[in-house]
Amino acid sequence: MSSEQVNENNGPPMLAVILFLVLKFVILAPKKQSIIVTTLSSSMGTSPSPPPTTATTTQQLGSINVGSTNQARQGHTGTLLTNGKMLVTGGGSYVALHSAELYDPSTGTWTTTGSMKHQRRGQHTAVLLTNGKVLVTGGHNTEGALNSTELYDPSKGTWTSADDMHSKRMEHTASLLTNGKVLVVGGFASGIILDSAELYDPLTGTWTTTGSMNSQRTKHTASVLTNGKVLVAGGENTNYFLNSAELYDLSTGIWITTGNMNSQRVKHTASVLTNGKVLVAGGENEEDGSPNSSSELYDPSAGNWTTTGNMDEARYDHTASILRNEKVSAELYDPLTGTWTTTGSMNIQRTKHTASVLTNGKVLGTGEWSNVSVV
Repeated sequence: MSSEQVNENNGPPMLAVILFLVLKFVILAPKKQSIIVTTLSSSMGTSPSPPPTTATTTQQLGSINVGSTNQARQGHTGTLLTNGKMLVTGGGSYVALHSAELYDPSTGTWTTTGSMKHQRRGQHTAVLLTNGKVLVTGGHNTEGALNSTELYDPSKGTWTSADDMHSKRMEHTASLLTNGKVLVVGGFASGIILDSAELYDPLTGTWTTTGSMNSQRTKHTASVLTNGKVLVAGGENTNYFLNSAELYDLSTGIWITTGNMNSQRVKHTASVLTNGKVLVAGGENEEDGSPNSSSELYDPSAGNWTTTGNMDEARYDHTASILRNEKVSAELYDPLTGTWTTTGSMNIQRTKHTASVLTNGKVLGTGEWSNVSVV
């Protein structure tokens, strides 16, 4: 069934969150990536979701291999461009890559595009700006963390160097704000976990420092709320994993603490739902490094967290994508019932990959580590 048919027949669209792999894993060696696109082969129910005890809707997943990237990658980024193509940058296996390539959903093919100015093995960020260009920041290579940034122009297929950040960063976050600026937060460099933040202004091409967080954080999440504020949650500092969260107000440049999560979380996911709440799922447990199956919701109006249903499988270093009546895989979270539903598995076990919702409603998963041992 097409996305148009689902939207027409089902009334109010149902939101779902798709999670791709990962459970507890053992990394052995990377390999050249095969790419999958996931599709939903059965129709969804035509009425609002029933209570969890009476839910009968099932999803049948189909995963389609759509070829391999030209180079094996993990720790890369994937950015959906305004022309519908997907830009994959950097990452690598044993060698940092500066190459980039494009996936065209209309043809199902990968083509190389201009290479970045700097090799970036991983833990960098890529943000689609309001002008259609992509800003890549930080990351690391053999020389350590980077403060360099660069811009990709899809109309030319080329990269240009942008101003350096004030701090070297990897494992940071970058968020496009409602005013068009980009907020870069936290991260790690030279053995130090950062609490600093800075803003990139596409109109001037410059970076300015802004207020520092109340806690040092790396491997955290950052979510732009519907009120324009940025919610940063979890991560770790020098001493321990964090359950704390804080809010950035772009009108004042100040951070304020908000309610603590119910669990400490690192390498988790955070998704802004259409009701304005934020779903946080999974993460790594500090005690033994095992994955976490729990999830919880942040309510911006109340400033607090409430637990919601557990995932069927514990996960960290996974991905989560917001869908609306579209193709899905792995596990689904239904905000109407607060429950998770398992669905078909991907063709390949994956971690440190990317997952992007394409304009046709399908989900493109790229990158992986091979020989993953799942517990």
